[in-house]
Amino acid sequence: MNRIRNSAFDRARMNNMTTEDVDLRFADLDAWPLGSAMEAMWEGQLAAVAAIGHALPAITAAAEAAKTALGDHGRIVYVGAGTSGRVAVQDGAELTPTFAWPGKRVRFIVAGGDSAFVTSIEGAEDDVDDAVRQINAARLKPQDVVIAVAASGTTPFTVAGLQKAGSFGAVTIGLANNPGTALLASAKFPILIETGRELIAGSTRMKAGTAQKIVLNLISSGIMLRLGRVYRGMMVNMLPTNAKLKRRAEAMVAKIASCDPPHAARSLEQAGGDIKTAVLLALGVDRSDAEAVLKDCDGNLRRVFAELAADVDDNRERKQSVANKP
Repeated sequence: MNRIRNSAFDRARMNNMTTEDVDLRFADLDAWPLGSAMEAMWEGQLAAVAAIGHALPAITAAAEAAKTALGDHGRIVYVGAGTSGRVAVQDGAELTPTFAWPGKRVRFIVAGGDSAFVTSIEGAEDDVDDAVRQINAARLKPQDVVIAVAASGTTPFTVAGLQKAGSFGAVTIGLANNPGTALLASAKFPILIETGRELIAGSTRMKAGTAQKIVLNLISSGIMLRLGRVYRGMMVNMLPTNAKLKRRAEAMVAKIASCDPPHAARSLEQAGGDIKTAVLLALGVDRSDAEAVLKDCDGNLRRVFAELAADVDDNRERKQSVANKP
């Protein structure tokens, strides 16, 4: 059956669904002066941000597990429907331009398919069979990380997708805005963000959506931090694919290598646009040595500098030892 009827999913929808409840404080929101309504909606956004604080340990645990699993070949897979699916797509789409995360290592499993990225296909959220088909087509492995997002925590497509992903041994992360729901129960790493009633009942594009976007930002950025794709607050894996990004890359090389802009620009050109390699070239490291040490350190620039410093110390000790011989 493509649609679930009278199932556990449907029964769960009747319980713990605060995101669907009318908040009596705002029952007459449409009659308020617009300025007052705007202030109330803004305060709702602030409350959504504050609700994330309690979940930081769970978010951190999920990011750590994801980093450990991904290795050199694992993929980040987002699963969702409706608003939550589109919020997830927004996060995943930014991984390549921000962190040079390979496009083949990110995948979207969204109810309704690619067309749902920009068009609302609400009925698709009940299509459990499609969720299973898409998960099967992804050929998941234990190295893959699946992040499923649903404000309700009961969306049949999303729950079924996460459960199927778990059967392949993938790391499963579930993000929901209602407690005690099937999505959280199905995830190895459940993340509950209790944003409560929406000012406009059921409009989870507001408080719930804001919280989801922030949590996804934290998870994906945390993964990239641990993978060494950030150094001293800079996205050193970024690809300089346009004039603005080229200027940004040159500025990064100049700052990290403490060199002048022309030298940074030459080094970046010699490195074929690779910022980390360019930094080492700007510091006088041979190209082949730069590439070798980056490979040995899994591309982590902080580890590279620690290793180079250790080599300098070793050389200094050897020279001192020779000098001290009678």
